[in-house]
Amino acid sequence: MKATVELSGMEFHAFHGCLEEERTEGNRFIVDVTYEYEASEAAVEDDISKAIDYSRVYDIVALEMKLPSDLLENVAFRIRNAILSEIPGIESLRVTVSKQRPPVSGPCEWSKVTI
Repeated sequence: MKATVELSGMEFHAFHGCLEEERTEGNRFIVDVTYEYEASEAAVEDDISKAIDYSRVYDIVALEMKLPSDLLENVAFRIRNAILSEIPGIESLRVTVSKQRPPVSGPCEWSKVTI
């Protein structure tokens, strides 16, 4: 039995972006992670040691968000790679990184990149 786990709305103040202002003042970022894994044993046995502990996923995301990048693509890519390398058993993974009020020439609430 496959399980899909979603961690939505993980909020961070971080320093991603190409502009000096983005690197010094930072911005609000939201990260959403969705992953799928084989959850039969965890579900039947009600045993967290048989599940993928999403608190570990959160900790990985938090660590990667501390490392400044020019591009959201790079942030999402690093998060994806770190999760896959540190947590075995994930069969599919989707990472979305959103930046509030990106520096564009008009009104824009969010920019988002999904890998």
